[in-house]
This record gives sequence, structure tokens and C-alpha cells, in this order.
Amino acid sequence: MNMDGIAVVKNHRVVKQEEWLATRRVLLAKEKELTRLRDELNEQRRALPWERVTTKYVFGTLAGKETLEQLFEGRSQLVVYHAMFHPQKATARTPWTQDAACPMCSFWMDNFNGITAHLNHRDVTMIAASRAPVEKLDAYRRRMGWSFKWVSSADNDFNRDLGVAFTDEEVATQGGTYNYRRAGNFPISEHPGISVFYRDASGEVFHTYSTYGRGLDMLNVAYHYLDLVPKGRDEGDGNGVRWVRRRDEYDDAHAVGHVG
Repeated sequence: MNMDGIAVVKNHRVVKQEEWLATRRVLLAKEKELTRLRDELNEQRRALPWERVTTKYVFGTLAGKETLEQLFEGRSQLVVYHAMFHPQKATARTPWTQDAACPMCSFWMDNFNGITAHLNHRDVTMIAASRAPVEKLDAYRRRMGWSFKWVSSADNDFNRDLGVAFTDEEVATQGGTYNYRRAGNFPISEHPGISVFYRDASGEVFHTYSTYGRGLDMLNVAYHYLDLVPKGRDEGDGNGVRWVRRRDEYDDAHAVGHVG
């Protein structure tokens, strides 16, 4: 108990329901304001000007070569997750294995696997794209049990043009641009991102939006659930890198519930 006779557990006050409801309603007002602001931001995002895609990108798929236009699969909207899966062996600048995408990107892909059917019924196709060969992508996709389409951009500059892949020189000189600014504090050759495209009735394709870095947070459902619980994301200074594993690589001992 503190001086006012209120119990404090783990630095949190424990109060009677009347006070809990009063403080919860104050927070609810802030949550509603954030919802309103988010709706406004979403409208502004959709109102952004578009840029015409003039490069003829061709991707490797399990069905053979496909153009960017074909990846829409007859729909007008396409969402692409740029997954970090380097085509070569792991190095200091590509810190993931030769046969697997990076753990953080795998975490994000876990979050959108299974929703593609819902998106399809809203005129949206969602896929992932990486620079690794399509055979490696498919082997890893099957290992993870994912059902979404994953294409290879190994033979084009798609990921580079969309700001998520960098040359060795750019990495060495910290001269690349990521998230619309100099990427000096992220000195590796690949980065995560999401890009959105629109295809009109004539077949022309437009780039409408891309987001990177913390902009991806809103698309990770697991993080939103963690934001609800008392410990939050509980990441310290690791920003997810220290604890996130591919979901078949966790030590089960860490999944055991504990207090403390």
C-alpha cells in the first residue's frame, strides 16, 4: 500500500472500479481522437498523386515469367511486401542465411498470410517480392506454411527502384536512401517495405504509395496486440531484432508463461 492506502503492483496503481472507469474514459477520448486523425490521414494517403510506372518489370514465378501487370491477377490494386531475402550467401551486409528470409520480414509475412482471400474480394491482390531465386522463395514459403504468392525480382531492378535494395558501394559509403532520407544508420544491402500500385482499365500501372521503417508497424497485427498488454512490446533497445525468430526457430522454453 502507498500513503493513500492504494495498492501498487509493479509500479501500477490498483484502484476501485469507479476510479478505473473514470481513467479509462479519459483514455477512450484520446483513442477516439486518434481514430479520427487516422481516418483523416488515410484520406490524405489515398489522395496522394500517383506516378506512372514505365519500366517493364518481369518477375520469376512458379508459373514462369510474369510482368508487373500480370501480378495484379485481373484486379486493379496490388500490394507488394518487399521481403529481405538476399540472392547470395550471408555476409555482414546480408545478415540472414542463404535459404531463408530475414526473421523480421518473416514476422511481418506471418501477419498477412491468410488474409489474401479477404483482400481479393475487395479488388486487391497482395504478394511478396524478393531478390532471391523463385525456387528458394518457394522452398521457404512451404517451410513456413504460407499460401500467398511470392515472386522473384532477381532479374530486374524492382526492389532497387522502390528503395529497398542497395549496391555494395552505396552500403560502403552509406550513400543509399531509405524511407525518403539518407540510410546511413542502416548499413545493409536490403530493407523492408510495402508498395502499392493501381492498374487502370487501359492496362497502365501507377505507383500510388510506399512505406518503410516504422511505417510498417500499422501492418503488423501481432505488434498491435502487444501494445494492448501491460508489458507492451517489451523489446528494450532491440526494436524486435533481439527477440523475433522465425516461428519454427523459437526455443519453446521462452513460450512458457511466467511471472516476474
